[in-house]
Amino acid sequence: MKIEIEPVALCRSPYKQKFAIPRQPRLVPAAIGRLELQGEYNNPDLYRGLEQFDTLWLIFAFHENLAQGWKPTVRPPRLGGNTRMGVFATRATFRPNGLGLSAVKLRGVGCDKGQHYIEVEGIDLLDGTPVYDIKPYIPYSDALPDAAGGFAQEPPPPMAMAISPEAQDAMAYAERLCPGFRALATQVLAQDPRPGYKKEEGERVYGVQLHQFDLRWQVKEGRNLVVDVVSLETT
Repeated sequence: MKIEIEPVALCRSPYKQKFAIPRQPRLVPAAIGRLELQGEYNNPDLYRGLEQFDTLWLIFAFHENLAQGWKPTVRPPRLGGNTRMGVFATRATFRPNGLGLSAVKLRGVGCDKGQHYIEVEGIDLLDGTPVYDIKPYIPYSDALPDAAGGFAQEPPPPMAMAISPEAQDAMAYAERLCPGFRALATQVLAQDPRPGYKKEEGERVYGVQLHQFDLRWQVKEGRNLVVDVVSLETT
């Protein structure tokens, strides 16, 4: 049986491209997102009582991957990007129906010029992601601390970040325009967003768009070295 669903909200997040989005929610607490309620769902009655909870489940679509279809097996980054596993044994984005599930922390609800929204932190959704449902997280049934986590039982160790002397002023400028930008950059890079099969160090410069900035870094001596922060509004 087929059913038709439509988004109840669109996510506004600091992640402007898929690269460097954390592979799980809540790994980057500095990533603040807003779920803007859409159409007939732009109604405060829908979130009445929501603030009794501090964590929410989001059901969303990997909308930028849908045109590429799904795959029965994928290569998880946690296994080095070379070992194939069944898609149902992973959190991969190329999956039947293209749906994702995230547990994020609720910051509050509000309204701006008639646009009702739900603000959350620890978001791992691309900017513009359609959200199909929002549910409260229930600790007594949803938290299973004794569950086996397979090849992802423990989080990967975080990587340290340093800022080169040449990038200090640019980072300070980004922080002035987007308070919390440095913490966001630190937490994003701590997850080592490089592909699982690319772990070499050297002069290669990686880049990721966060808010209106392009964060650029290299990996040297086991840590991330920020070499520039470029404003996309002036390029």
